Amino acid sequence: MFDSFYARGTVPNIRQQEKRVRIAARQRLENLRYRSTIKTLAKRLESAVAEGDAEAIASEHVALVRVIDKAASRGAIHKNAAARKKSQAAQVVAGSS
Repeated sequence: MFDSFYARGTVPNIRQQEKRVRIAARQRLENLRYRSTIKTLAKRLESAVAEGDAEAIASEHVALVRVIDKAASRGAIHKNAAARKKSQAAQVVAGSS
């Protein structure tokens, strides 16, 4: 968890800073989970569009938008990045019609 921090050669010597390092590591992992989930759901949406199943397209799009909104509200991704990803997803869905 602390490998990348300690690899730089600086070790916090204050208890609060040690705690902040632990918290930041947990937050990085959570943000990574959000970004990874968004990528996975985007690929699922594209495969649903390729198959042409309207019901699957709708459900995958709703799931993707929900995760993007949650990630943006929690600060895992920037709000403009969230808007861009939702717009791209809408274009994929509109192109399938």
